[in-house]
Amino acid sequence: MQTIHDMAQTVFRETYKEILSPEQMEYMMEWMYSMESLHRQLEDGHVYYIAHYDGVPAGYLSVQREGTDGEGREVFHLQKIYVLPLFQGKRVGQALFDTAIRHVRGAKMGEKALMELNVNRANKAVEFYRHQGMTILRQGDFDIGEGFYMNDYIMGLTIG
Repeated sequence: MQTIHDMAQTVFRETYKEILSPEQMEYMMEWMYSMESLHRQLEDGHVYYIAHYDGVPAGYLSVQREGTDGEGREVFHLQKIYVLPLFQGKRVGQALFDTAIRHVRGAKMGEKALMELNVNRANKAVEFYRHQGMTILRQGDFDIGEGFYMNDYIMGLTIG
């Protein structure tokens, strides 16, 4: 988990430096990336993968099974997918996304599953996810505590 924690110090801050206030950035770093939080996430069923590029950690993702939706599909949430700035544009994000799909295919019990993710509406990654076939299912402003909100799209992809 130390590797995830260390990468997040760079990639999360870089991703959101023009979107979040410094106060919200620090709150979210503690909320999502403290060692205690990362260990709790594992206990809650998050499965982490780390991508390497030339033997160096380059990015990470986290997937979590959430339950079943109204159509009977298993729902998996792509909780995190980040690529360090040095490795962006080198298909690391694509490899991580493909890993998430393989994970869902291997873990689902039924015929089809839905993979969802939250993405900040101002994040340029929205276009990456669209390119992967994901669509915007809904949007919301989610209270995360201390007066802070995540202003997200929830995007989804059906996986057979």
